[in-house]
Amino acid sequence: MRIDVHAHLWTARYLDRLERLGKTDTATQRGIGADATGADLEHRFALMDRAGIDLQVLSVAPQCPHLEKESEASALARAANDMYAELVDRHPGRFRAFAAVPLPHVDAALDETARALDGLGAVGVGVTTTVLGRTLADPLLWPLYEELDRRGAVLYVHPAGEGAASPLITRHGMTWMVGAPVEDTVAMMHLVLAGIPARYPRMRVLASHLGGVLPLLPPRLDDHLAFESPDTPELPSVALRRLWYDTVSHVHPPALAAAAATFGADRLVLGTDYPYEDGERFQQAVEYVGRSGLAPLDAAAVLDTNAARLLDLTGP
Repeated sequence: MRIDVHAHLWTARYLDRLERLGKTDTATQRGIGADATGADLEHRFALMDRAGIDLQVLSVAPQCPHLEKESEASALARAANDMYAELVDRHPGRFRAFAAVPLPHVDAALDETARALDGLGAVGVGVTTTVLGRTLADPLLWPLYEELDRRGAVLYVHPAGEGAASPLITRHGMTWMVGAPVEDTVAMMHLVLAGIPARYPRMRVLASHLGGVLPLLPPRLDDHLAFESPDTPELPSVALRRLWYDTVSHVHPPALAAAAATFGADRLVLGTDYPYEDGERFQQAVEYVGRSGLAPLDAAAVLDTNAARLLDLTGP
């Protein structure tokens, strides 16, 4: 089964609610073919058919319901998950979803996780690389990881779109082109240095964009550990192989080849970043896997079997 794990869908109503609650960056999600309307869905399905994609796993990231006020975050998370559940119910052969959770309110997030995974058919939980300025390694979030570990569930991590909180990025027109992969890199390293992959080995962490620049770094990370982060429970080169990575690299074969060589092709799953990769670019996001220098069996696994294994969708 060919599954695209990195695909976005928002309704205008959801984005409007976010704006009323103070979000100011929803413009980049509007008018780009990412709605649940008939025309947008028809276009999406046509592209999926052309690329041989059976199923997309939807997420609201980076517009997650991470809000200071618990009641507002909870209401918005419920609305997002109900919207996705209704869409999956209408198109069960086309969609699954990562649940939105009302962080940093962990008790409420645990309740919504249970509701979404047990009652709405969500295949995991989606978060951004930071939560209102908190690192994903913050102990506040550990109860959520413990529950996902108990369930053997997926934690999907997507950039927040804040340029890694660096004005050297955000003030120089690089928030997404450079900031997003930096956020991927930093977020995964926060988890690694805190020992999260070893502490919760059954929680399946899925990083966006091949993990940013992580495919290039393991020897450097291991070499610097002793004097920079000596309390890290295991070598980063070991911890990073516990994680999973989607193939979104904006169709750059050397990046995919480096990730496969570093993490193992068995840890890579197909992603397109739809609708930001649209039209011909969408099809290329799939086709480039086969021309990236991977062995044919590895490329076939990345395209058609790894994601089903990650998401426990391998049954009849």
